[in-house]
Amino acid sequence: MNAPKTNTAPHMQGLDLLALHEDVAPQIEALQLTRGKPLIVSDCDEVLMQFIAGLELYLETQGLWLDLKSFALTGNVKRRDTGEPVPAAEMPELLKSFFASSTHSLIPVRGAAEALRALSPRAQIVVLTNVPFSERETRARNLAAHGMAYPVIANKGLKGGAVKRLAERVEAPVIFLDDIPHNIASVAAAHAPTHRIHFIADPRLARMLPPSEHSHFHTTDWTLAHDFISACLEKDGF
Repeated sequence: MNAPKTNTAPHMQGLDLLALHEDVAPQIEALQLTRGKPLIVSDCDEVLMQFIAGLELYLETQGLWLDLKSFALTGNVKRRDTGEPVPAAEMPELLKSFFASSTHSLIPVRGAAEALRALSPRAQIVVLTNVPFSERETRARNLAAHGMAYPVIANKGLKGGAVKRLAERVEAPVIFLDDIPHNIASVAAAHAPTHRIHFIADPRLARMLPPSEHSHFHTTDWTLAHDFISACLEKDGF
C-alpha cells in the first residue's frame, strides 16, 4: 500500500505483468519446494501483519499522522502541525525509515498463524512481500516469533512474475493472497489458474475498496480465508 490504487486494469497499461526483479529470482530458486504439493503464496502487510496500525505508531514519533481518506499513503500522510500532506517525493524515504525501525515489531493479523498452521499439512507456504530487501531477515524473524516461520521472499514491483515462477517450480495448485488489487491483477495475467484472494485486514481500508475484479474471494477474516483455501485444495484433489 504505497501509492494510489484502483481495482481496474487501465493504470497497469504499459507495465510488464510478468516482470521478475533480478534480486527476486535467486530467492525463489533457493527455496526448497516440493514438486506436486500445493503452494500458498501470501502477502505480509495487511494480510499476515498489521501494517497500518504499525505505521500509525511510527508516524506519531515523526510528528505525522495518517488521514485515511482513500486506499493510499501518498497524500494521506500529513504533518500534525500544519495539516499539510507529506510530498510524494518524500514518501519512499519515509517508508524506508518506517520499515527499518518497525519491521521487527509489527503485530500479527488475528487468526493468520492459526489458519496457516492448519493448512500447512496440505500445502507449502511462502511469504511474498514488498518489504525492502534489507529487511527481509527481520521480517522473517518477526513472522517466526508469531508462529509463522515460513520462507520469505522480498519482492519488488508487481507480483505476477514471482508467482508464475513459483507455480512453475511446484507444478501444483497455487493460492495467492494480497491486499493490493494491482498485484492480484498481475497474478491473474501471469498465472491464471492461481486461486486469488483479496484480503485486507484493516477494516477501515476494507471499507474503502471494492473486491478486486481479478480475485475469486474477498475477506478480512482468516477463518473465512482458511475455509476458502481448504475448499480450493479439496476441489483440486488435495
